[in-house]
Order: sequence, then C-alpha cells, then structure tokens
Amino acid sequence: MEKVSENPSKNRILPPLVIIVALLITGYLTANVMAVKLIEVFGITIFDAGTLIFPITYMLGDVLTEIWGFQVAKRVIWLTFLCEVIFTLFVWIGVLLPYPAGTAPAADAYATLFSFVPRITLASLLAFLCGELINAWMMVKIKERYGRHLWVRTIGSSFFGYIVDTTIFVCVAFIGIVPASSILSMIVIQVIVKLLIEAIGATPLAYALIHRLKKYYENTNETMN
Repeated sequence: MEKVSENPSKNRILPPLVIIVALLITGYLTANVMAVKLIEVFGITIFDAGTLIFPITYMLGDVLTEIWGFQVAKRVIWLTFLCEVIFTLFVWIGVLLPYPAGTAPAADAYATLFSFVPRITLASLLAFLCGELINAWMMVKIKERYGRHLWVRTIGSSFFGYIVDTTIFVCVAFIGIVPASSILSMIVIQVIVKLLIEAIGATPLAYALIHRLKKYYENTNETMN
C-alpha cells in the first residue's frame, strides 16, 4: 500500500474554518438537547436552558460571515441543518430499539428526554434556517451601510435574527406545553437574555476570534476561501 506523504508545516493545526464549523454545529446540537430543560425566572417567566449557549453559536455565525463571507456562511448553515436532521433521526431510532429488562429505568429516562427532542429539533430547524440566514444577511447589509464598527454588525444582525428565531422556536416547541400566557413572555425574555449574553460575552469573543483569524491569514500563505 502506498504511504500518503505528510506535510508537517500544514498539519500542525486544523484549518480555522473546520474548527469554527465544528464548534458551531456542536453548539446547535447542544442547545437542542438543553432546550428540553425549562428554567423559571423569579416565578415570572420561563425559558429553555439552550438559551444560555445559543448566543455563542450566533457569534460563530457572525465570525463565519465576517471572515469567509455570506456564501460560505450559508453553506455552513445548510450543513448544520443536515447534521441536526441526522442527530434527531438516530436518537429517535435509539428510543425505538429494544432494551434489557434490567436497564428499564435508564431506557425510560432516555425515552423521556429524546422523545421530546424531535419536536425541539423541528422547532430549532425552522427557527435556525430563518434566524441564522437573516443574521448572516443582516451582518453583510449593516457592514455595507455602517462600515467599521464590528459590534454594531454583530449585535444589530443578532437582534433581527433572535426575534425571528425565538418567535418561531418558542411557538413550535412550546405551544401546548406551557401556558399560552407564558409564550409571549418567553419570547421577550429569551431575546433579551440572548442579547445580553451576546453583548457581554459573545461580542468580545467575536472580536478576539476575528482579530486572531485575520492575523493568521496575514501570516500564512493560506487564503480565506
């Protein structure tokens, strides 16, 4: 068998695009599972635990659009969509498979968690496609209009994306599960929480990542595409 030659200078690290895509897909899959857990805030409103990690995935989408452009970001969004479909399909197959009698408690817990995941994932897929595409598109449009301020692009694009994403997700995932009176407050609170996490934590990370990636491409012979 012919041995494949290695190039140590190129194999020290994974390409940056691969790392960003892997983190983004992992973030969305994690948010889907976490969304099953609802959090109550001072007895006033509730939101799903996936809200805590969701702004990080939007930040990674902003980085994709800023460094590699809208067309690359759009292809990654569709790849993430496919990964979520595959994830949902196989965890649902796991629910249907037979199990030994002695593992009934674990099997019941698995079924309780992942029987709800398909509805969460359906909500997430619809919300993800609409929200993330709008986020990426707005990132480009805000850059064309307002130029140099990155925080305006990241937070401004996310604001529109969060409204669309959260409205679709909450309505599809939780109507009939939580009281109708809580739906609107869930949407409002989730948008506010996501924007706060984005402004306080995710935007500084976006600045750091974008700065590091631009330096990386300036100092190597690699191209961004």
